[in-house]
This record gives sequence, C-alpha cells and structure tokens, in this order.
Amino acid sequence: MAEEIRFFELNTGAKIPSVGLGTWQSDPGLVGNAVEAAVKIGYRHIDCAQIYGNEKEIGLVLKKLFDDGVVKREEIFITSKLWCTYHDPQDVPDALNRTLQDLQLDYLDLYLIHWPVSLKKGSTDFKPENILPTDIPSTWKAMEALFDSGKARAIGVSNFSTKKLADLLEVARVPPAVNQVECHPSWQQTVLRDFCKSKGVHLSGYSPLGSPGTTWLTSDVLKNPILGAVAEKLGKTPAQVALRWGLQKGQSVLPKSTHEDRIKQNFDVFSWSIPEDMLSKFSEIEQGRLVRGMSFVHETSPYKSLEQLWDGEI
Repeated sequence: MAEEIRFFELNTGAKIPSVGLGTWQSDPGLVGNAVEAAVKIGYRHIDCAQIYGNEKEIGLVLKKLFDDGVVKREEIFITSKLWCTYHDPQDVPDALNRTLQDLQLDYLDLYLIHWPVSLKKGSTDFKPENILPTDIPSTWKAMEALFDSGKARAIGVSNFSTKKLADLLEVARVPPAVNQVECHPSWQQTVLRDFCKSKGVHLSGYSPLGSPGTTWLTSDVLKNPILGAVAEKLGKTPAQVALRWGLQKGQSVLPKSTHEDRIKQNFDVFSWSIPEDMLSKFSEIEQGRLVRGMSFVHETSPYKSLEQLWDGEI
C-alpha cells in the first residue's frame, strides 16, 4: 500500500497540503472556474500572488465555496506573495491587506516574499532604473510583524538560493516556513532541498510539470524519456509521475491548469508510488533551470549576472 503523502508539516506546526493548484498565468475568466473545480475535486491548497492579477476573481469563488458549504475556511490552505514593489517595510502591511481584501479573507495560511529583488514602488516593468538595492532583513522584519498579528499564519520566501536562504536564517527571528522555487525532474534542486531539510524549511515546487503552458519557455520536462518509461510501466501519465516524484522527494507541488480533466488527473497521485529502483533513475535526467529571472539582471542592478541572482545555482 502506497504512503499517500497528503500533507507536510511546517516548522510552525501547521500542515501544508502536498498538492496545491497553481494560478500563475491562469487568465481571468478561467481561474475562478479552475479554483472551483479543484476544490470540488478535493484540492485544499491554492497558490496565489498579487502580481498574477487574478486574486479578486479567486476571492469571489472562495466566498461562494464557503457560503455554499462546499469547504470551510479552516479546511483550505491559501498562499499569496509580496510583490517586489512593496519591499519597503512600511508598504508590506498594505500589500497584505490588499491581497486579503481581494481574496475576501481575514488571514493567509502562508505569505511569501516573491523574489529576492526590490523594484521601485509603482513601477510596472523591469527597466534597470526600476531595480533597487535589496534589503531583505528589513522586509523580513515587516513580514514577521504580519506573522505576529496572525494575518499571515506562516511566512516564507520564494526564488531564494541556498545562500540567500542561509543569509536570511542568520538574521530571522521567525525562520521562514517555506521556500517556494522551481522544482521538477529536470531541475531537481538537490543542494537547496538538502539545505532546506537540514534547517526545517519546507521546499514547495512551482512549475512541477515544467510549465508546459508558458509560451516564452521551451520546456520538454514531460517529454523526458526516463519520465516516459516510468509512466508507461506504472500506467500513469508523465505529469502524474513528475508530481508523485516531488511528493516522494518531500516537497509540495503546485501544478497549474485551467482544464478540469487535467486538474483531476494531477490530483490522482496518492494511491500509488514510484518504486525505489525507478526513483533512482531520475538522477540521470539532464538538469536545466527554466525560470531564470533575466529581467532582474543588469549592470546597474544589484544582480549583474544570473550567477549572482542564483548564487551559482543555475
């Protein structure tokens, strides 16, 4: 009998559901239906962010699901993220309040610093003049105040390298509960995962299927022959195998889809497992980061190269 792996425990003691619905690049008009379908299928974790531009629509659907008794607020885990234009400590509470207002919630289960990058307040693009020096410790102090207030029941980061996470852990009063990063069989984050594990920080994987719907990324994660062979042997889809691989590696996974049949397929990862001999084959998969963050790299930016942004983890 396979271990289901439906939750992971955070360093706050809270449980994070292991499969969440990603909402990045889910168009307005589609995202609400996707969230509703996912919750009715059994998802209890929705991953949002202010910059995705769809929190209002998600909020309307959540309210309806609560009002109709489909799910209770305390049964669902909602994450959102602080965008780069709100890193000034005095702007952090306002950003969270706006997200809570849009989502029609009193609190978030998890609030993350979206990127270790600060942008000029009000800016809408990544022009070099909009990229400011970062002061993560100050932003983090403001995040800790939100944790103290109960409006964010856990706080964490996203897109942080091992070094950036280690630097934050040195100064944090409240250690980050989560580091949400790109993670899939073709970018396995072995070094970062081991570091997170050693520090009690949960690794959450975005683009766990390699973001096949992203037009500006050339992604063949699901076409990998090793993944294909395992899927065939187990009678599963390559997407299901990629997600189950993540769960067995100890990370939550955040597959995004707006198609109900795929949302359903992506949730069928609990009643079976990948045998150890097949799991070890994943180490042979060629590695490459998809989401590189080139927009943040410039000679006048704090990050002059991708090496600096990711501290060599590229």
